[in-house]
Amino acid sequence: MRPAGWEAVSVDDAVVGALAAALKLRPLTARILLGRGLGGVEAAQRFLEPRLADLRPPEGMADLGKALDRIAAALSARETIGVFGDYDVDGVTTAAVLATTLRAFGGQVVPRCASRDAGYGLGVDDVTRFAADGCRVLVTGDCGTSDHEALRHARTLGLDVIVIDHHQLPEGESAAYALINPRRPDDAFPFKGLASCGVAFYLAAALRSRLRDARPGVGAGFDPRELLDLVALGTIADVVPLVDENRILVAHGLRALAARKRPAIAALATIAELEDRPMTAHDVGFRLAPRLNAAGRLGEAQLALDLLLAPDAATAARLAAELEDRNTERQRIQEIVWAEALAAAAEHVEADAAAVVVSAEGWHPGVVGIIAARLVDKFARPAVVVGFRGEEGRGSARTVPGFDLFAALSRAAEHLVRFGGHAAAAGMSVTPAGMDGFRRRFNAAIREQSAGRATPPLRVDAVVGLGELDVPFTEELARLAPFGAANAEPLFAVRDLTTQATRRVGQGHLQLTLADATFGAFADAIAFGMADRDPGMGASLDLLATAELDTFRGTRRARLKVRQLIPHPNA
Repeated sequence: MRPAGWEAVSVDDAVVGALAAALKLRPLTARILLGRGLGGVEAAQRFLEPRLADLRPPEGMADLGKALDRIAAALSARETIGVFGDYDVDGVTTAAVLATTLRAFGGQVVPRCASRDAGYGLGVDDVTRFAADGCRVLVTGDCGTSDHEALRHARTLGLDVIVIDHHQLPEGESAAYALINPRRPDDAFPFKGLASCGVAFYLAAALRSRLRDARPGVGAGFDPRELLDLVALGTIADVVPLVDENRILVAHGLRALAARKRPAIAALATIAELEDRPMTAHDVGFRLAPRLNAAGRLGEAQLALDLLLAPDAATAARLAAELEDRNTERQRIQEIVWAEALAAAAEHVEADAAAVVVSAEGWHPGVVGIIAARLVDKFARPAVVVGFRGEEGRGSARTVPGFDLFAALSRAAEHLVRFGGHAAAAGMSVTPAGMDGFRRRFNAAIREQSAGRATPPLRVDAVVGLGELDVPFTEELARLAPFGAANAEPLFAVRDLTTQATRRVGQGHLQLTLADATFGAFADAIAFGMADRDPGMGASLDLLATAELDTFRGTRRARLKVRQLIPHPNA
């Protein structure tokens, strides 16, 4: 009997065989592609071999032409151009892409990042400071769409603001000189999932095309492809869907990251112990991005931007070391907040709340997003975490698939000072007096979204025998990477296994040696965080797992990463 809680994707075996033959793939790989809607040979081929030539041109991006005209005029007149990025990795990398591009064309650039202490996005004080620095043009990255007050202030100062963003548009007309945001209702670019750094890449490429014809020789050595390492960092860190344009940008960006030509990337890779090996999306998401985020989480993201713009190895090494110190402090603070938030969240879950909404005085605003994500993983429901400092509370929201956070926050807007973000992640400001009302209304909004919906079973790409998950298959499976949002690692159900050995490793992890008696196959598996679920030697079980190629100490072997252990009844 199939264990409860999961179901395998159903595909036509004949179509699987035809696709496998056409692309010279294993049938199991073809089955995964079909299950993800890639049944056509041409579409599957494009997916397996992402090419920069397949990026769709930017025609239809609202305000792109207007922005290019203004930037080109500013460069020609040698006007000082401000660049401002939000304090997360997407904001910092967007600012680095913009500053690098503008400087390549001789621009006088003042690059800055937001300070978490000053609040989300572009503020009035930020605009005033850029104007005082003599900037006539300001380009924002990953913010600006919702910053109406700051944009209006910029107009009064004669500062033209070009907004590059990808967040939801609030009501009201923007005071930006140009607003490049795929979510604009009048934006005709076919892919809406770009992170801000991806939008900035398109701007950089279009600017090169514009100036190459208008000003021959200017920026002759600039190649937008050299920005792809930054674009991969921001795209992966922002957890946008890794399909279509994002898949292409990230696939090529990971190769650029692996080359480590940028001093900042070489320094970060050394600190994160990623030298002399290919770079994966997992490495970026869990080893590089947290370090870049650390500066912004504890206050000033400028350190991260300065690192990405570092001109040489010595400067990059010094700044990366400072960033590592910030990351260590961030980890210490995070664990303190996690213990307190977990205890508070458990009470909400026991009360059958539709969402977990917790808050406390003194929780650092720089870690509330991480805590919210961990609460989602722990309790499988949307979570909001708010840290108060006196009369101001700053919070972050994260969710499980199928819930729209932006819509839920909009329903609770009367209790908030401000909010922004998108369906999967959002931020807000709230007063202590507004907290109870917000909690009630947000929970009600989430409950309304979930009305009549059953929790969907976990999707499994295929039911397999242990022997199918061998080294050649894991090598072929790597062609489906990079994995991430909207392109998750393929998940397999493996039945009727017996544990040959189990042992606790690391901090709470479980290592297993598994046998499949039916096929005479053996495999090693790692179950992260499951040491307390050790079934013991000789146990019969099924498992849900992903498969990877492990090259530890130069030995190539297939290894399973366990998602669920399902002991057989009366085993």
